[in-house]
Amino acid sequence: MKDIPEELILDSHKLAWHKDRVEAWSKGGRIAPITIDCSLTRRCNYRCTYCYGQLQANDEKRMIQDVIYRFLDDAAEIGVKAISFVSDGESTCSPHIYDAIKRGKENGLDMALGTNGVLLKQEKLEEMLSNLTYLRFNISAGEPERYAEIHGCKEKNFYKIKEIIKKTTEIKKEKNLDVTIGMQMVLMPEFKDQIIPLTKLGKELGVDYFVIKHCSDDEKGTLGVDYSKYFDLTKKLKEAEAFSDENYLVKAKWSKILSGGKRKYSQCYGPPFIIQLSGSGLVAPCGPLFNTQYEKYHIGNIVETSFKELWQSEKYWKVMDLLASKKFNAKTMCGTLCLQHKVNEYLWDLKEGNIKLEEPKGKPPQHINFI
Repeated sequence: MKDIPEELILDSHKLAWHKDRVEAWSKGGRIAPITIDCSLTRRCNYRCTYCYGQLQANDEKRMIQDVIYRFLDDAAEIGVKAISFVSDGESTCSPHIYDAIKRGKENGLDMALGTNGVLLKQEKLEEMLSNLTYLRFNISAGEPERYAEIHGCKEKNFYKIKEIIKKTTEIKKEKNLDVTIGMQMVLMPEFKDQIIPLTKLGKELGVDYFVIKHCSDDEKGTLGVDYSKYFDLTKKLKEAEAFSDENYLVKAKWSKILSGGKRKYSQCYGPPFIIQLSGSGLVAPCGPLFNTQYEKYHIGNIVETSFKELWQSEKYWKVMDLLASKKFNAKTMCGTLCLQHKVNEYLWDLKEGNIKLEEPKGKPPQHINFI
């Protein structure tokens, strides 16, 4: 892979390359999401110390294969372009993960998976990689003892995941597959000792990129993230980025890490473009609103009602309109620095007249449908 630093966007958004859908939305059109971020289950085999999933509890339904297939078929039919299996659960805990990735790809959807990776089956890796646009390993420590401590698992898992990551990069190279393989660190300030070990590990294992991101918290600060302490990590993060070369990109998400956990926008415009589904089957605008206490924002469940029907429903658009109204204030009524954050900044600037909707310049980036 060449020119990764120029082509792979890890700290911005790609909405400008979907001008037609932005124009339709700006005229009041009921658009299909470009990207859907979801999980196949709320279960997880890890207990990460920073996990936002513990704040997202809601009534879980059983995501059987028929439900998953119907969802993927609906998504393709209404014009969704990409599905990322990430969200609030570890999708490799589902027995349907490999078939789901294949079904989505066959439907013409770009497919992606974010995972701790330990449950991946080696005999399934080649087929899975051939159907993915990107595979991201979520790993926040580069040393076995700290890995076990941070991820709430056994130290032996560290050695297992190293083996699995290495195997995926070897398969990609041997089969010349067009898939991007990366590692992501959720950085809490107290994990600073693992920045360089992880950076070196990514290069050793041959992944395409290593991205370092902030840790999101809810509006109550339940996880206790001290955003002021991120500013002290600038030197260490720049040291990590210096490991980048033509085959390996190391990138800190500076715009969020140095934001102090603050937003510039008040209304939330992003969910019509990039919506999230819980591993429970719940359709809600975003992960921070999955919890049962935010029921007024819950649209329905794909186990009980097809996604196409939910998307066409008045409830879906009523919730979207509420988030975009003065009745909702993203600065005080939502968790920090969410998935839709960069898209929201862009749409806010459009609404406020700070920027114009124009054709983007330059070569389109990788993973264009994962906005």
